[in-house]
Amino acid sequence: MNNGELIESGRAVLGIEFGSTRIKAVLIGEHNEPIAQGGHEWENRLDDGIWTYTQEDIWQGLADCYRDLAQNVQQEYGVPIRRLAAIGISAMMHGYLAFDGDGKLLVPFRTWRNTITEQASEELTKLFGYHIPQRWSIAHLRQAILNGEKHVKDVRFITTLAGYVHWQLTGEKVIGVGDASGMFPIDPETADFSRRMIGQFDALVEPQHFPWKLEEILPRCLRAGETAGVLTAEGAARLDPTGVLEAGIPLCPPEGDAGTGMAATNSVGVRTGNVSAGTSVFSMVVLEKPLSRVYPELDLVTTPAGAEVAMVHCNNCTSDLNAWVDIFEEFCKAAGISMDKGALYGLLYRHAMTGDADCGKVLAYNFLSGEPVAGIMDQVGAPMIVRNADSHFTLANLMRANLYSAFGTLKLGNDILMKQEHVRVDRMMGHGGIFKTKGVAQNILAAAMNAPVTCMETAGEGGAWGMALLASYLIHGQGLSLEAWLSREVFADAKGETVQPAQKDIEGFDAWAALYRRGLGAEHAAIGAFAEE
Repeated sequence: MNNGELIESGRAVLGIEFGSTRIKAVLIGEHNEPIAQGGHEWENRLDDGIWTYTQEDIWQGLADCYRDLAQNVQQEYGVPIRRLAAIGISAMMHGYLAFDGDGKLLVPFRTWRNTITEQASEELTKLFGYHIPQRWSIAHLRQAILNGEKHVKDVRFITTLAGYVHWQLTGEKVIGVGDASGMFPIDPETADFSRRMIGQFDALVEPQHFPWKLEEILPRCLRAGETAGVLTAEGAARLDPTGVLEAGIPLCPPEGDAGTGMAATNSVGVRTGNVSAGTSVFSMVVLEKPLSRVYPELDLVTTPAGAEVAMVHCNNCTSDLNAWVDIFEEFCKAAGISMDKGALYGLLYRHAMTGDADCGKVLAYNFLSGEPVAGIMDQVGAPMIVRNADSHFTLANLMRANLYSAFGTLKLGNDILMKQEHVRVDRMMGHGGIFKTKGVAQNILAAAMNAPVTCMETAGEGGAWGMALLASYLIHGQGLSLEAWLSREVFADAKGETVQPAQKDIEGFDAWAALYRRGLGAEHAAIGAFAEE
């Protein structure tokens, strides 16, 4: 059966992921390979001091992404998409979406990028004896209570972006356990929200006499492979306003971008890890045993199957790097030079690798927003380049410093994991668009982590493909564990390239990172200077 016949027969599987700057749809075939894609560009906005997307952004973006996919399928295969074997929805994790009993959004969506919950984060971490990052849903809820926000009494449901979209498509208030682990701590024994900590939270807020208990307003946790509802007629109309797509399609549990990154890199087994790089960057390592203590730089989340994972999550990765490429594109246009944007990226990235291993003591801070791992708790950052008279300031070192900066804060967290907790990793995978230029970001990440890094040919496919795999697992799992199914059915013949870190690059990145740490005071000062305007 060719791909057109597969699609026409309703046997293709769809994964959709709401990334920070792009909503992407990936359709996969009978061998779990991508056969069609669609996309929609979007961007968060800072409204009244809150990083957010509107509901209109969400639904128009979803419909436009699906429209693009359907058009590409029609052009490539000459068939419409009437039915699918399964669908999966994923999105950037964390944040706060709160609804009343009628399903009305009570306050604008507060995304993972917001660093406005420091008080709640510290209080809950102390209460639970478990690190609660600022971006987690429970931190946002607690901060709203501390702030005396009137909407809290009317809350009847809180969820993530993926959980919200899934709920509107199926009517089911459920969430994948991996995404759930960015809302509230998970008990690894039950792969469900920690009942002990739910009780502690209810006791904490009891003096406010809210008409709800925490368990009543959280979504129901599901593991990968569990049924999570079917596409309703209303959901089908939201996804495909043209009315061609039929209702009744099964959906797998909605997941966060951490879980889809693990699926897309076959990193769901113990002592495997991966780095997902985009607007934000995070690394995840599946743990053999619990960490010895609580670290504010390390988050505990889970795989889509519920295994415990140590995560280092950084709010900033490629946005400022992209801005520098935009500057050079503008220069090309001013000089009358016509150059494809992808070729420009490749040129600048490859040239960066001719620079000094320590970037010639050129520092780059990419903080468009706050960065708690680096101690930057401000809501808005101040990206900047820093050097002194002795710095070797060249184009190669400028671009290399910007590439180092994309992984700079990630290194701060992983040095704790590897050097203090002595966590061992057999395989570290890299995925995301930054890895598409061979021999650049992969080599830099290997130096930062002091570990071999593998990028598969699917490294640029990202989370939408990982979500499609989780949807495929729902209907084709054959009773296998997620780890076994991915290894046997998806990655058995996967082609990839592994790089070992070069000693001079390890030493160079370590020297740069030491200067990076010492220079963080300059970042604080720059943020303060802009704040005083």
